[in-house]
Amino acid sequence: MAQLTRNDIERLPKTDLHVHLDGSLRLQTILDLAQEQGIALPGTTLATLAPYVQVGDDCKSLVEYLKAFDVTLKVMQTEQALFRTAFELAEDSAKENVRYLEVRYCPMLHQEKGLSLTTIVQAVIDGLRAAEKKYPIKTGVIICGIRHISPDVSLKLADLAVAFKNKGVVGFDLAGAEENFPAKKHREAFGRVLQNNINCTLHAGEAYGPESIHQAVHACGAHRIGHGVRLVEDGDLMNYINDHRIPIECCPSSNLQTKAVKEARNHPIRLFFDQGLRVTVNTDNRLVTNTTMTDELYLLHKELNFTLDEMKELIIMGFKSSFLPYDQKRRMLADIVTELKNFKPDSLESIKEQL
Repeated sequence: MAQLTRNDIERLPKTDLHVHLDGSLRLQTILDLAQEQGIALPGTTLATLAPYVQVGDDCKSLVEYLKAFDVTLKVMQTEQALFRTAFELAEDSAKENVRYLEVRYCPMLHQEKGLSLTTIVQAVIDGLRAAEKKYPIKTGVIICGIRHISPDVSLKLADLAVAFKNKGVVGFDLAGAEENFPAKKHREAFGRVLQNNINCTLHAGEAYGPESIHQAVHACGAHRIGHGVRLVEDGDLMNYINDHRIPIECCPSSNLQTKAVKEARNHPIRLFFDQGLRVTVNTDNRLVTNTTMTDELYLLHKELNFTLDEMKELIIMGFKSSFLPYDQKRRMLADIVTELKNFKPDSLESIKEQL
């Protein structure tokens, strides 16, 4: 297998369909916002703050992983902070050639200083649109309900997604702890978004078994599945997901840190891909996991032997799985397919020069 460099992979056009706004801030931005707002942080320099918001490989579980959000959410309670963090996430993504980005977050978690839900959503949309004007990237927002918060809150957030349909919001999600918080309790919220012809995805099969994925699909009507690594435990359900082309939003590095997967070489994305499932590669949390889309694809190349041609297939599946309207998706896909067809790795060119 020809070895690719990180630079080769960075040059490839990409999507990131599963990335959390509150897990993807720049370290310096957290310090800046804390200083502006008079907020005390556990660290006052990049070096001392990093251990509190970047979990590393020694993370023990998803519960430990989620502690980082206690810090990031502190500084994300103003319009200016939400605008800036959204803009910077899109900017950072665009600079590594992400062409389409779907940013997810729960607006309810940004109300500590009294912001209205509509103000919160509009601030993020405005930040993303500002980035679109400056960089060759298209974005969308996915509003998240939270499993361990009341289903009534999820219904309120579903109504918010409906209000911002065609105004920047492209989907609805359910995030948070899976165990003891079944998705079916939030069925009414998903009924609301589906009745209004809005796309939905659910975190499922990350920290709980395949029955969580079953509920996401059959009780909540999921169009995509977030993480979904436990799907390997139910071959019949995996076949159903495959037959109905329900995409899996894989986040390899995050799965390793939360211990949803024990070793990179055993990540089920290899099996999913080989079985023909529609799989996408995503960052989950650029800050908390300390990753980029380039890093994620490079990990698959080094640890799971994904070739350039296979990565091109993954990239195309990412664009196919987006929550873009079909006509926009078709035009974008046509351009991406042409670009991938003409793509030549720098590493290949250097080998030719040596010969």
